[in-house]
Order: sequence, then structure tokens, then C-alpha cells
Amino acid sequence: MEKILVIGAAGQLGSELTKSLAELHGQEQVIATDLNEQARSKFDFCRFEVLDVMNQEKLKSLVKDEKITQIYHLAAVLSATGEQKPLFAWKLNMDSLLSVLELAREFKLNKVYWPSSIAVFGPNTPKIKTPQFVVKEPNTVYGISKQAGEQWCQYYFEKYGVDVRSLRYPGLIGYKSLPGGGTTDYAVDIYHKALAGEKFTCFLKEDSSLPMMYMPDAIKATIELMEAPKESIKVRSSYNLAGMSFTPKELFESIKKHHPDFEIEYQPDFRQQIADSWPDSIDDSQARADWNWSPDYDLDQMTTDILRNLPEYFPIKKEKV
Repeated sequence: MEKILVIGAAGQLGSELTKSLAELHGQEQVIATDLNEQARSKFDFCRFEVLDVMNQEKLKSLVKDEKITQIYHLAAVLSATGEQKPLFAWKLNMDSLLSVLELAREFKLNKVYWPSSIAVFGPNTPKIKTPQFVVKEPNTVYGISKQAGEQWCQYYFEKYGVDVRSLRYPGLIGYKSLPGGGTTDYAVDIYHKALAGEKFTCFLKEDSSLPMMYMPDAIKATIELMEAPKESIKVRSSYNLAGMSFTPKELFESIKKHHPDFEIEYQPDFRQQIADSWPDSIDDSQARADWNWSPDYDLDQMTTDILRNLPEYFPIKKEKV
């Protein structure tokens, strides 16, 4: 049986992915870890351990003592936060990945999962239906670290046979966690403001189209990739992945179908420059061909589902008039 370690499990992706892994493999077979002790309350469905991924000795002991067979390495400093602390972001993102890859080599782990991002692309990358193999000149520390990480993943596969798999996530949108410091996180916060009856101030321009994905599709893609036969995985850097593309204005209009009085204003900040360097849409035909990837949600389906379910996780306190 597989014994799975999830690093950085308390983040937006990790909290939902870990639960799906526990349902798939069994609660006793999954260990969730995070730097924050307070995250323990999120994981009543599996074991939880406090772990600083930069503590290489503790990480190694955990892998060895628990006889870990798979690692999902999700800990990272995201795009907007990384621009505020670039050297810290580079060190954490790169050193932690190399530690995991070394452990996978040393202990001959069955599989490793590491997420990449559309941040690997840059201003000189074709923006419409960005191909799988294309020039990548990222201009954020997050994107630079993800681009380097992709090459390390491919290196460890080719040099040492480490079965490492990766997806280039677009902006991820979910309702079970709060925004985590990403450039696309406006598309999470906007739903909270709509349900609270508050005017939303968007840090991107109304016509900034970006690739996005609803969290259930991201979880589905991750598990399908990891469950696919080894011989089906043709890309060992990271797969392009697409769900939908929309602008802040299009998202606003989708929400207004449910909340006609909802208001928005646009005040672009430093995150606009980051968004401008990313693609408008992604060509994920390689993932579709290799392991039959296909998303389930479009924009309006996502909006309906989020507005219905969000209050269960974050009770809405409307402003008094």
C-alpha cells in the first residue's frame, strides 16, 4: 500500500487534495504536514504533523520512519508574496524541492508530485493557446523558481529515474480556503465580497484575461495524473493544464446573475504587471492526449457552485446599512 506525505497541506490546494487522497488511499495512509500548528484542525480525517520543509533532517526522518512511498510537495511562496520577499521565496521554493527530489532518489520513492504554474511563461511567450513547448522567460521570482524546478524534475527523472510528475496550474479558485497571496486570488476574494454585500475592489484591470481553474477540476487533474500509468507520462518537466479563461469583468458579470446589486471598482496595483506577463489561454492538448485530461466546469457552473457552498465554510457577515 502507498504511504503518502503531503507537504504544505494547509494551503488552498493542499487542504482539498489531502482529503481526496485520504478518501482514495485510506486515512491511515496519508500524513498531512504544515508549518502552522493551527492547521491541525483542518485534518480530522488523517494524521497531521508540524513540519518546516526547510528542516531537512526532520523531513528525512519522517520519510524514513514512516516508510513514505509518495510525496506531494505543495509548500511554496506564491507570486505576489514572492515579489515582496524575492530571496526568501527563491530559497524556500528551490531548496525544498531539491530536498524532496534527493529523498525520492535516496529512498527510491514510488512517485513525487510537485506543482508548477503558468508563471513559468513570460512576456515573450505566445499569449493565446500557449503551447506545451515554448519560450519561457518569467519575470517574477515565483515564475523563475517554477521554471528552474521544472528542469530539476526532468533532470531527476532522466538521471536517477525518479517518477516525478507535475502540472502547470492556472489560477486556482476554491471556496474552502482563503486567498493565499497569488496574483489570481482576486477571483477567490470576489465571491466573499459578493455574499457579504460589499463593493469589490479589484487589483487587476477589467479586461485582464487569465487562465483559471475551479478547484474540483484541479484536484481531479492532479489525481488522474498521479494515477496514470508511468508509460503514459510523456512530459517530465510539467504539463500544461487548462480549465477556462476569463477577465475580472466577465467574472463580475457571472456573479451579478445571482447578485444584481453587486458592485466592483478597478484599482490595478503591482500585480497587474505580473498578470500582463502571463498567458490569456493555455493549450493543454498534450495532457488530453497522454492521460485523457478534460475539465468539468465552466465559469457560470463554477459561480453557481461557489455561491451555494461558500457560506458553509465562511459564514457571511453582511455590513449593516
